[in-house]
Amino acid sequence: MNTSRSSATCNVMPKPMPASLRRLLAGTLLLAGALAAATPLGEGPAWAAAAPGVSGQLYTAAGMTPSDKPRDAPEFSLPALNGSLVRLSDYRGKLVVLNFWATWCRPCIKEMPSLERLSNHMQGRNLVVLAISLDRDPAAHVSMFVEGYGWKLPVLLDPEASAGDAYLVSGMPSTFLIGPDGMILGRAVGAHEWDGAAPLALFNALLASEATASASPM
Repeated sequence: MNTSRSSATCNVMPKPMPASLRRLLAGTLLLAGALAAATPLGEGPAWAAAAPGVSGQLYTAAGMTPSDKPRDAPEFSLPALNGSLVRLSDYRGKLVVLNFWATWCRPCIKEMPSLERLSNHMQGRNLVVLAISLDRDPAAHVSMFVEGYGWKLPVLLDPEASAGDAYLVSGMPSTFLIGPDGMILGRAVGAHEWDGAAPLALFNALLASEATASASPM
């Protein structure tokens, strides 16, 4: 995966593809565009929009673009730095903050401490932070890098960008918010302070609404 770097985001360039596949993709994109033009967009994610106190404005204030319609978050199975195998489905029932980053991406490094603080702040609550490294370097390099900064949040390894491709990551850092039902609620590209007042207001509102929904009688 070829890469280039910028001060705001780090672009992730797709691998070269055969001409036949490019033609197929172009046709698919044209069809998708026609369908999108014919389909009215909603005001926000269905799971969040139905939750009291959770609005599109909370996503915007937190620096996220809310999903215009429900979409399943792609499943992945990736090794973690601690040697375990981690699947997204392991966290079904939790709010997941999923971040794509790389050791050579300066905006990612700038952002990572806020994700570490968010992970610590949410200990014992129904939210988990997962950081997926798109580095092609050996796991030992990523491990030494993470240890050098003293980060403790879960770091997963995706050297072939299988998860990155599934989530259509084109710039880093990229962060996805995934609901307890496994649906993508929102996305942000670029570095953010994820333990700031606005993101915490969004996360707390979602956690509160999920708890209320779980406690409601069927």
